[in-house]
Amino acid sequence: MRALAVDPAGAWDLARRRGCVTLASDARHRRRIAMRTDDGVDFLLDLVHAAHLRAGDGLALEDGSYVEVRAADEAVMDIACDDPAHLARVAWHVGNRHLPVQILANGALRLLDDHVIAEMAEKLGARVERKQGPFDPEPGAYAGGGHAH
Repeated sequence: MRALAVDPAGAWDLARRRGCVTLASDARHRRRIAMRTDDGVDFLLDLVHAAHLRAGDGLALEDGSYVEVRAADEAVMDIACDDPAHLARVAWHVGNRHLPVQILANGALRLLDDHVIAEMAEKLGARVERKQGPFDPEPGAYAGGGHAH
């Protein structure tokens, strides 16, 4: 069984979901690799070009069904600030280090846990909350929106 395409979250029929594959953030940039769904079904991801897989994307199988991509829980830290200007300043410092970052719906930044970056953010007056959670970073301005299809 092969997955030949990636359909973005919301663009594929959940009723055709055959299973799910849960992957850490660093395992979600792929082109060709043997995979196993969370319930033990083996398949081959076989894309023409490497793609950044995001939580909720559907891996289109040859038979018309899909495997849903899920983001694994990882050691992350959420960085929050009191106002947009303060957040922009902290975000600039994070961006200056070229780190993958996720923008959360509540306006906080989520990064993989890193004690050096946590200390930097705290010295800049931000609040840092360390936890386990999914990490789905922005693919970047030059990544074609994260989907190569």
